[in-house]
Order: sequence, then C-alpha cells, then structure tokens
Amino acid sequence: MTQDQNARNTFEKQLQKEFEKRDVEAWKSLDVFDIAFTDSKKSEQELDNVEQSLLDKGFDAILFTKITGSENRETFLKSVSRWENGQTRFNDDYLTHQGIYFDDTYYENFKIYYAETTLYCICEGKERAMIWRGIIEIMNPSNVNKAINDYVKLVVTALEEQDLIFIEDF
Repeated sequence: MTQDQNARNTFEKQLQKEFEKRDVEAWKSLDVFDIAFTDSKKSEQELDNVEQSLLDKGFDAILFTKITGSENRETFLKSVSRWENGQTRFNDDYLTHQGIYFDDTYYENFKIYYAETTLYCICEGKERAMIWRGIIEIMNPSNVNKAINDYVKLVVTALEEQDLIFIEDF
C-alpha cells in the first residue's frame, strides 16, 4: 500500500519473483485489483467482498505491506564527555569538545520509515485471520531499489524461518 506506483510495482515484482523461486504462486496487487481500487476509502463490507472474490479465484492468503510512519532523527556523531570518577575540569571538558563549533558533521539528520508486512489466511472454511506480522525500521534509505530488495529478502527469510513458505528438496 503506497501512493508511489513505481515503488509499489518494484516491491511487488521482487516479492513475486522470490515467491516463485519457492514454487509459491503469487500475484501482484496491480494484476488483481482494478487500478481505481485505491481511489476511494473502502467499507468493511467492501473488503469482505474483496476477500470473497479472492477466495473464489483460488487465493488462500493475502500479504499486505505498508509504510506505517516515518520520523526524522538527529544524532550526535561524537560521544558525550567521559566522566573520570566524577572529577573533570571545565578546561578539559571544553578543550575536548570545542570542535562542536567547527565540525559541520557533528549532527547527522536522517529519516526512519516504519514498514509492516502482515500475512492473512483467507482459506475456505477457516477463520480469516492474521497468521504472521513483521515490523521493521528502515533507516535513511538512499537507494529505494536497494531498500526494497533488502526488505523483500528479510520478509521472505522471516516467512521461511516460520515455516510459512519453504523450498521443497527434491
């Protein structure tokens, strides 16, 4: 779920590729839903209808990924002065840290994105419920494609570790 169609397509294509390597049939949302699907808010009944439609088409799960938030952070690149047995002089402290005024890189600003992926079972005759959720902080992604690739690998690895998907040995 994102308004960025390029990021969404890249993410879904990469995820689909990883699932297909594991003989898991996967469809991109862009191939299942009408392009206008996200043009308006959906009611609970409309989403129940979506689930039933997916069931009727043979789907048994929904993997739903979204960015749930972001924040800007600022860190100090240098450590705070060391207290030596609580006995430190002003001169020592000042001389050690006076570079703060002259170092443009003393503070580092970066953005953190919170990404969440949830796997829902929509199997016929079973309770339609969440069976797995993963949440991660993505720190300052400078390359969207690399961030997507890393996130997909992380999700797939987590699903494998939980025995929710696996590669069959022949």
